[in-house]
Amino acid sequence: MAPMKRLLMAGFAAMTLILGGITAAVPAGAAADPSRVAGQILVKFRDAGAASDVLRQHGLSEGSGVGDTGARLITVPAGKELQLIEALGRNPAVEYAEPDQVAASSTADPYFDRQYALQNVGQAFTNTRGDIQVAAGTADADVDAVEAWGVTTGSGVKVAVLDSGVDTDHPDINPKVVARANFSGAATNEDNYGHGTHMAGTIAAIHNSAGVAGVCPDCTILAGKVLNDSGVGFSSSVADGINWAVSNGAKVINMSLGVKASRTLETAVNNAWNKGVVLVAAAGNGGNQAKIYPGAYPNVIAVGATDNNDAKAAFSTYGASWVDIAAPGVNVYSTFPNHPFALEKPNNRSQGYDVGNGTSVSSAIVAATAALVWSYAPDSTATAVRQKVEETSEMIPGQGTFWAHGRVNAYKAVQ
Repeated sequence: MAPMKRLLMAGFAAMTLILGGITAAVPAGAAADPSRVAGQILVKFRDAGAASDVLRQHGLSEGSGVGDTGARLITVPAGKELQLIEALGRNPAVEYAEPDQVAASSTADPYFDRQYALQNVGQAFTNTRGDIQVAAGTADADVDAVEAWGVTTGSGVKVAVLDSGVDTDHPDINPKVVARANFSGAATNEDNYGHGTHMAGTIAAIHNSAGVAGVCPDCTILAGKVLNDSGVGFSSSVADGINWAVSNGAKVINMSLGVKASRTLETAVNNAWNKGVVLVAAAGNGGNQAKIYPGAYPNVIAVGATDNNDAKAAFSTYGASWVDIAAPGVNVYSTFPNHPFALEKPNNRSQGYDVGNGTSVSSAIVAATAALVWSYAPDSTATAVRQKVEETSEMIPGQGTFWAHGRVNAYKAVQ
């Protein structure tokens, strides 16, 4: 065996998917009614010139316009929404003041209400097996996936998932797989580890009346198995997977994995980037600033993790000098294989859906967002798509040293 093939995915256990719950505290000032967005209201003035003076009387400033409706989105103290709506509504200069209502789901997937990463209304939930209770989060600490679907749902954009494979009999994600390849040395390309199925479902699970919803529901998946049935791979297998993905038309490559620096792997990354492919990778779950690859290569978007309160996940690797962006990565609901798989030890029971934790999941969400941008603007360059994803992210106060940009926002990215 050549020296390159003896280079295991160093530290992979520290950055792969972590099963189990991280329960978040209920945030101070969270909205009492999950149907309303906390901290903002909609106001339309009869006389636009009076807006500034009227709002100033209540300690408020003018917000942004809402399309061509004439209404303005006004930021208010959380918990004071109804009080200010009533007060402003009494002013003759105000045509109306109303709550900013949470949009209803546009998917019938029964577990969608557990997918706070896609639409967070401050919900608390329990996982499928009933052994993890997730506390209520903060409304709108999500990637605005539902709003993005009003613009685009993916249009067949190919996303390569270079991972442990994708379950071949899962009805919510297997139909989205258009090609498979095995570079792992395992006997088959079946996902017997579980990790790749969770990533693929996060990206493109079918919108139907079963299971969960993918961020890019009309994307298709190239399932490149580069990790074996124990979740271990090589820099050579990942490089082979990248080349295969490019040859099969991938517009986005997701790599929820990590390895020590490799010139061969970096060359494969650069070749893909130069051929117009956006590459995304997990930043790692070490809770420190140590670089891992391929995430730390300049031509890869490195992704850190946040929770359902928009706080940095305790396990997430960070560092604004090389981690580019963040996405939800704590208790994220998605698909798992319908057969026993290694990540489920010691129980080793089959399960079709459950929560997963890690920057691995965060990477998949960002990859799906990049695919949405490709579908909305198919004539874009990889540079333009990456820039759009990063520059439309939401910077959360206090997180400027964690990542160079903010938490990804799919809706803003496709506008």
